[in-house]
Amino acid sequence: MNAAATPTLTQDELKTLVGQAALQYVTPGSIVGVGTGSTVNKFIDALASIKDQIQGAVSSSEASTQRLKALGIAVFDSNAVPELAVYIDGADEIDAQGHMVKGGGAALTREKIVAAQSRQFVCIVDESKLVSSLGRFPLPVEVIPMASQRIARQFAAMGGTATLRLKDGQPLVTDNGQHILDVTGLSITDPLAFESQVNQWPGVVTVGVFAHQKATVCLMGTASGVKTITYA
Repeated sequence: MNAAATPTLTQDELKTLVGQAALQYVTPGSIVGVGTGSTVNKFIDALASIKDQIQGAVSSSEASTQRLKALGIAVFDSNAVPELAVYIDGADEIDAQGHMVKGGGAALTREKIVAAQSRQFVCIVDESKLVSSLGRFPLPVEVIPMASQRIARQFAAMGGTATLRLKDGQPLVTDNGQHILDVTGLSITDPLAFESQVNQWPGVVTVGVFAHQKATVCLMGTASGVKTITYA
């Protein structure tokens, strides 16, 4: 007799699991930093179940703000909140040290701002996002439009290929009114140095490497459940 097969969880089910698991990091009575993306949407849905236990949230994007408000969760301006206990967000890639690539949802600048005002960054991902070295996912870089071609040439000198992100055939415009370059062909072996270098280029609003604002905890959805990884 064959043993019963273990059901394989879909990526959507894994996102739901880590979104629910992140609730354990939410302190009653607090204001929560909330990121952007499909995994974070699962966390927002879970957060709605305890919305009466928190003051509200600081959001990293217009899309998340709309979802939070639709579920009856108050959204605060980041300038009105000196510090957040925790920021909960997803990632496009995460390495063994907790460095991440983010910005697939075009909210990288606001995500980095909210992360910087938070004492703890809890990253929620499924195991497909774990990489040995950053760079497999196209690296998002938010840029001021007039500088996009010069910045693309600077990445070309590094061996990367920068492509302007489009939406409906036109350059995508971020919540900040800027454009996104997606850069392929890079292997980011020193995320801290790389982030510092690219952020100094004139015209770069921010690069999607999160090394200075890396994760402190990762909740990773795996076939055997949610794995908790804590970084030094």
